[in-house]
Amino acid sequence: MTGVATRAIPGIDDDSRSPVDVETVMLDQSQMRAITGAGEELSIIPSMDAKSPVDIELLADTAPPQCRWFFAETQVFGPDVEEFHKTTFQHPPKGGLISQAAAAYRTPEQARGAFTDLVAAVQACHATDHGSLLVGDWDATADALTTRAGACGRDYRVKSVVLAEVTFCRFPASAPELVLTNILKSVPE
Repeated sequence: MTGVATRAIPGIDDDSRSPVDVETVMLDQSQMRAITGAGEELSIIPSMDAKSPVDIELLADTAPPQCRWFFAETQVFGPDVEEFHKTTFQHPPKGGLISQAAAAYRTPEQARGAFTDLVAAVQACHATDHGSLLVGDWDATADALTTRAGACGRDYRVKSVVLAEVTFCRFPASAPELVLTNILKSVPE
């Protein structure tokens, strides 16, 4: 038997220089079940638990340039991500989906820059013909961004070196706010 020993491709956070480990801020399945009220029926979608931002090129390529970010997490979180984790959960009885993501950067300025760029991208997409479908109603403050299109939405918060995201469909508007509050309470100032 012959072969060549190879090393696995390093993960995005193997050489992280972020002061925050995203694994310490992510919520576990029992917390998500309690927060969403879905109980035991809420489960992780195995193929949607990622340690690197994922772009869905097939969909991104069909979107107007201003809306590519909607399908490209590398554009949502930007080029300076040191650590990343995203987990998507399903609630089949109600057809619900909810995900939590956290990206950690080396500096608060990098996290803030990614957030500022995201707000500009949402504004630009909203101004296109696809804006009402993808973004819907949106609002931004200094530290928060929300979008609502039909029964779905996205919420973002920036705190220190972390940009957190919750995407959801068919969950009450209180669910993403509670998830983000619980993620960010673990992020040091």
